[in-house]
Amino acid sequence: MSDDENAVGIGRPPVTRRQIAMKLLWICVWLAFLSAPVSDLLGGDHGPWATAFGCLGLATFVVVYLQLFFRHTARSPALTRAAWTIAVLIAFAAALSLMLGPAWLGLFVYVNVSAGAALSLRAAWRLIPAVAVLMACIGLADGADSAGELVLDLLVPALLGGFAMTGVRQLIRTTVELREARATVAQLAANEERLRLARDLHDLLGHSLSLITLKSELAGRMLPGHPEQAALQVADIEQVSRQALADVRDAVTGYRRPTLPGELAGARTALAAAGIAADVPTDAPDADGLPAAREEALAWGLREAVTNVVRHSGAKTCAVTLTPRQTLAGRFLELAVVDDGRGGADVPSGIPSGITSGITSGIASGAETGVKGGVKPGNGLTGLRERLAAVDGTLTTGPAGSGRGFRLTLSVPLGEHALGSPE
Repeated sequence: MSDDENAVGIGRPPVTRRQIAMKLLWICVWLAFLSAPVSDLLGGDHGPWATAFGCLGLATFVVVYLQLFFRHTARSPALTRAAWTIAVLIAFAAALSLMLGPAWLGLFVYVNVSAGAALSLRAAWRLIPAVAVLMACIGLADGADSAGELVLDLLVPALLGGFAMTGVRQLIRTTVELREARATVAQLAANEERLRLARDLHDLLGHSLSLITLKSELAGRMLPGHPEQAALQVADIEQVSRQALADVRDAVTGYRRPTLPGELAGARTALAAAGIAADVPTDAPDADGLPAAREEALAWGLREAVTNVVRHSGAKTCAVTLTPRQTLAGRFLELAVVDDGRGGADVPSGIPSGITSGITSGIASGAETGVKGGVKPGNGLTGLRERLAAVDGTLTTGPAGSGRGFRLTLSVPLGEHALGSPE
């Protein structure tokens, strides 16, 4: 089970038993502040009936508090239910404090925290000071010498705990709304993509299939009386179907072609999922106007480099930069991927460059090393060099500037002319 499955996300209800146990543990940790009422019960200063009432009242208070926090942290309960729940907590806190003494005034801190978690923002901001005033009145009415000091000690935690919980509640519910909005945006994007595919398929195949249908009917009518004319129609049908097939292949190739913005987004997702701190640009404005072949070469390089970082580097951080540079040979767009992992330090010296690239990369294209360390041609960095060479680009690798880690740099020309061609 992955760490993401074990953890309980902000505003996300627990699903597995482990997540439920973790959330209960997180909530129960704060029950340690009930040590004063528990010590008062164990001290034996009350009669048997008062002790029994204190135990039963404290247990009921804790159960109501826990179910409110466990079930309604991300989403508010109905107003009536929330009001009744807070009213029950206030009643138990007041009754126990009046009957058993000022040591029970700490329950009002939990009442304010519950109000901040379950009530609306306006209601919570009104009730929290009122509960603090009620706590102070009950404590001062007790008349004990320590009651006044205890009230002063609990007044600030009661106010701060309640108001702080309203902020936490807003953060949790904002996170829930953001997650729902992202899911909605993803669904709308998927629907829009389906519509785009439907329009493209209609534009590509609608005319061709209609023409094939008409010519097939015409050829059927010409048989058997005019076989020569029917043969011409069949030849036209073959030509139209071949053209339609070519159009579909071109369209599918365009759909599958990786783009630089898409690979940058994928790099952020892959690095975050692997627990690697990522510094990846959100967009590639410098790549606007870049020929499709060159953008595709950079996109493939980025995908393979990031996959290598995730699978083999053991890095904790990874940075991706996209920088235009002016050289004597013209303007170039440089893509650099730098990590702080093991790099190429473990690769033995004296191995040919083609084998070293395969050992160092071991990435998405699946470099397969044999017993002697060989690698199939076209895999890993070797295949990436071939892609870049086809678009007059270059690939350089080496240790990062800090002395630890690995740096992979891809460069493609930005100008309209190919590298080395006359201006």
